[in-house]
Amino acid sequence: MEFAAIIPARYASTRFPAKPLAILGGKPVIQRVCEQALKVFENVFVATDDKRIYDTVESCGFKAIMTREDHKSGTDRCYEAFCKCGVMADVIVNIQGDEPFIQPSQLETVRDLFNDPATDIATLVKPFASDSTFEKIANPNSPKVVVDDNWNALYFSRSVIPYLRGIPQDEWASRNRYYKHIGLYAFKADVLKAVTRLPQAPLEKAESLEQLRWLSAGYRIKVGVTDVETIGIDTPADLAAAEEFLKHNA
Repeated sequence: MEFAAIIPARYASTRFPAKPLAILGGKPVIQRVCEQALKVFENVFVATDDKRIYDTVESCGFKAIMTREDHKSGTDRCYEAFCKCGVMADVIVNIQGDEPFIQPSQLETVRDLFNDPATDIATLVKPFASDSTFEKIANPNSPKVVVDDNWNALYFSRSVIPYLRGIPQDEWASRNRYYKHIGLYAFKADVLKAVTRLPQAPLEKAESLEQLRWLSAGYRIKVGVTDVETIGIDTPADLAAAEEFLKHNA
């Protein structure tokens, strides 16, 4: 199968404007994401709505595509970029532009889920440690996932799922395997086109999780597992933590 990796990267961000251009270990964050993606995929493109990001990506020797400013999600931006990139890929991998430490093993896990021809959409989860506090699991900024016996996603939620009835909350992590969703997606090309045309679903609006739109429409989301912990960059504080991480893991 032919794969194309697309990295949506916006300049505007409520919590951290211009974060794709923030310098991490002497390089722009978006450059580091591109470098990681190219370890697995031959075709890598940054999809942006900002000329500053476009110029930075191109000056670093990578490929960038200008997209519209009015996209409501990275998925929509990803599809526009795919239509413009000139690669007739079977699968499009949507890699977040604020994940400079995304690992080849994680990208390979998502890629390999398409060895099953029934896979429409693929994503990644990481188990919470069995000694995690309830507060860590309950963090609404870490969406949780429950899966069926064939590792298809049943539901995503910002709440703790499943609820363990009759068990003290400080024992939940040790009594059940909880999975944190990692925001890495891959789509068959025709599926990506279709999901960008779906209206918002009530569950999506309730949880503010785009993937619930796809589940509500009947698409299957195949789930892969990683044990790798990465640092996403949402705030300047995250950037500082990433800088420290890089010093000790370079």
